[in-house]
Amino acid sequence: MRTTLDRIRHAIVFELVGLVLMIGGGPILTGFDAHSLGVIGVVSSLVATAWNYVYNLGFDRAMLRLRGSVLKTHPLRALHALLFEGGLLVLLLPFVAWMLGVSLWQAFLFDLAIAVFYIVYGYAYNWVYDRVFPMPEAREAYTPSNSQRA
Repeated sequence: MRTTLDRIRHAIVFELVGLVLMIGGGPILTGFDAHSLGVIGVVSSLVATAWNYVYNLGFDRAMLRLRGSVLKTHPLRALHALLFEGGLLVLLLPFVAWMLGVSLWQAFLFDLAIAVFYIVYGYAYNWVYDRVFPMPEAREAYTPSNSQRA
């Protein structure tokens, strides 16, 4: 499993890159003003950072209990991203509706579009992160002596 410091680095870098992408491209794609999207982006980032830590810790513990490993297959990565975004959507929906001055339905559609973006981004980010900062289990599985046996 990842260390606490690694989990903190993972969450902070994920949110910083996502925030830059959302605030930079959001007004062009959504038509909402940059200030509102900026506030939503910062608050969402703070909520998502806390959710990221709690969710990933719980997901890893569940994987250890159910599978005996935290190494993710592609289908598990997809499930991981979908469940993360679904939980975050539920947490942020009332705030987004209030901030944009729209109905819950309109906020849901906005959040859904953001969630779709973050599902794709989250999948790609986690895949890259796992290669740049591999878990100890992955380093052991892919040592030169082990890879020659495969």
